[in-house]
Amino acid sequence: MYCPFCRNPDSRVVDSRMTDDGSAIRRRRQCPECGRRFTTVETTSLSVIKRSGVGEPFSRSKVINGVRKACQGRPVSEDDLAMLAQEVEEQIRASGAAEIEAHEVGLVILGPLQKLDEVAYLRFASVYQAFESLEDFETAIALLRREAEEGAKGGPRAAKSSEKSPL
Repeated sequence: MYCPFCRNPDSRVVDSRMTDDGSAIRRRRQCPECGRRFTTVETTSLSVIKRSGVGEPFSRSKVINGVRKACQGRPVSEDDLAMLAQEVEEQIRASGAAEIEAHEVGLVILGPLQKLDEVAYLRFASVYQAFESLEDFETAIALLRREAEEGAKGGPRAAKSSEKSPL
């Protein structure tokens, strides 16, 4: 790590702390040459591989923008979308992979979106999974109903299912 003041190629770590959300480490450093202190922030890189084969850094804002369209007209706030994007990023990082296919990101989005809003989930899934017929929608709705019924029998979704309006 070069000193930003004198460009000395060496520095000493004085203090290390994890950021509040745990996604990065903040290091306070001191240059042995000029004695000045500076801060660095270390994060792990997470790349999304697009269909074209090009990689780009993971972006929560891209997740939010993609899901926002499916949530149009639904009772979903910007905070809800930010929490969803954070949950998606945490799930991807927990997998331990440094690179993930864009298609896999969409699959990870489906779980949290289903918990957030079932109608938005159906909208997103219909585009993402390329529904081609009414049968595709009927199958997805039947699966949602089956999961809701199983949750009503004592699962954690029981309370949440009863609050939602029927499809």
